[in-house]
Amino acid sequence: MTKLKGLNFLCICCFLFLLSGKPSDDGGLSKPAIVAGTAKITGRIIKTNTTNKDSTVVTVIVLQPISGENAQYNVLVDQSGKFSIDVEVETDVSLVGLYTDLNVRKLLFVTLKSGSVTNLDIAYNSDNAIENIDITPAINQNDVTRGFEVADKMNQYKSNSPSQSLYDKSPDYFLNNVKTSISKRLAIVQNDTLLSEELKEVLTNDLRLWMYKINAFSYEQLMMLNYRNITRDTSKKPEIQKIDRPYYRFLKDLRLNDIQYLNCFTFQGFQKEVLRNEIIGLPEVGESDIPSWLKNAKAILSDLVGFDDGQYYDILVANAYGRQLSEELRSFSEKQKENIRSYFKDGEIAKILFRKNQKVVELDKFKTPVVVNDIPSVSDDKVMATIVSKYKDKVVLIDLWATWCAPCLEAMKEFRSTKNEFHDKDVVFVYLTNGSSPKKLWEEKIKGIGSEHYYLKNTQWDHMMDNFGFNGIPSYLLYNKEGVLINKFTGFPGNDKVKKMINDLL
Repeated sequence: MTKLKGLNFLCICCFLFLLSGKPSDDGGLSKPAIVAGTAKITGRIIKTNTTNKDSTVVTVIVLQPISGENAQYNVLVDQSGKFSIDVEVETDVSLVGLYTDLNVRKLLFVTLKSGSVTNLDIAYNSDNAIENIDITPAINQNDVTRGFEVADKMNQYKSNSPSQSLYDKSPDYFLNNVKTSISKRLAIVQNDTLLSEELKEVLTNDLRLWMYKINAFSYEQLMMLNYRNITRDTSKKPEIQKIDRPYYRFLKDLRLNDIQYLNCFTFQGFQKEVLRNEIIGLPEVGESDIPSWLKNAKAILSDLVGFDDGQYYDILVANAYGRQLSEELRSFSEKQKENIRSYFKDGEIAKILFRKNQKVVELDKFKTPVVVNDIPSVSDDKVMATIVSKYKDKVVLIDLWATWCAPCLEAMKEFRSTKNEFHDKDVVFVYLTNGSSPKKLWEEKIKGIGSEHYYLKNTQWDHMMDNFGFNGIPSYLLYNKEGVLINKFTGFPGNDKVKKMINDLL
């Protein structure tokens, strides 16, 4: 086993269930409407303990289910404790995640309405625990303060039953095991007496998506892990039953044509799994005209999802374009723009895609090309020296990451604009991963990262983690121009701190 254990505080985004939905007249959640909108969050942070924070940062994480990724916004609180930030939303009413660096583990659900202002005043006690919250417009306080805790309990649930052998069973047996686990986890939210029924329904839907995403789409890897856990044999590779298209009939049980899935944070990650899965076999959208792409997609998916028409397919093609923008950081070609305008006209989905495309165009001005380096023959204890020696007379920032590590990917996304500031400086950015990142997915993701990349052997990776004392990722190594290690740390400390570290060495 490689040392890839994530730290809990680094994984907050992995378990974040961002919600959205339009209140109906009876207080329930009606079907969300797709809107290329903006919303404003204002408020005040009141803190009793002023000794440990000179300044406070408010972080807002907004689900963007059409462009296909969540957006993170950070705003610095002023000296009077006030803050204000505008965010882009993709549904008319959204519940987003919000926390401050006074207590990053305490995440709140807050309602945003496109075109309107939500005000949030938070009072912290001397231990930096939340003492009081005032929200305008008012929403259920238990939903605000306890929603994430309940979601996290479901995600972290562990059965007292002994581990059972799955690797030698059928794929259907495995899927039934997943369903059983879902039922046990759902009992946590179903038995909760404080959350609103509306929030409980959304958390239920999101839990199902999350469980299938991390289990059903990772069948082979999980069976290998199960084999090693059961047999304690790390040297052999067991014979695992192959899965085929009928395996994915579990998609029909999810009723994905329900527009309420736009309420679920996991939806965008789930859609990426559907789009990239080799067995399902959806084609890349490329420069295909949208009606032709959708015809092929429906022919492939309809028997698996249980329907051949509906808004789900429009969202799916939007997500396909979104993958190009967010994962490859590749802007639309003129042909793609023409195809989008022809199909979506001047509708909200087109507005959302073009809005996101413009951001990618701006980022692309400073994007560095991808360079893949191959060092499989280098001995484990010489890997780092070999890498650093390649970049003489340059400051080197090394990022240890993995394709499955949400905090790693979020840190890269947060650092994009700051990284661009060093495009003409004597700085090189190096990214290391290993076999825990599927090779094809790794090759896809590095297109949007740029810079220097290494795909290490597991023994090389293990030696590096041990040698530098790392227990989780993302982890970083910073070398000066003379090749001397100046700093090492786990967890992304923020753009300003990393920027200062690098500038101090230039």
